[in-house]
Amino acid sequence: MALIIHPKYMDFATSLSNLEPATVMIIAVSAIVVVITGASIYTSFGPPSKQLADPFDDHED
Repeated sequence: MALIIHPKYMDFATSLSNLEPATVMIIAVSAIVVVITGASIYTSFGPPSKQLADPFDDHED
């Protein structure tokens, strides 16, 4: 399977292919951390937070 890249973006794709492996790894790990952080904040404070239960409130004496 061949990836067809529009000529307008060819310079950008070429510059990405010339990156060091460590740089690619840093970018990938950083992107994963940002996505997990964003999903956690959305779950904690967004609309899904209304479905969360506090186990300490459920077992008060």
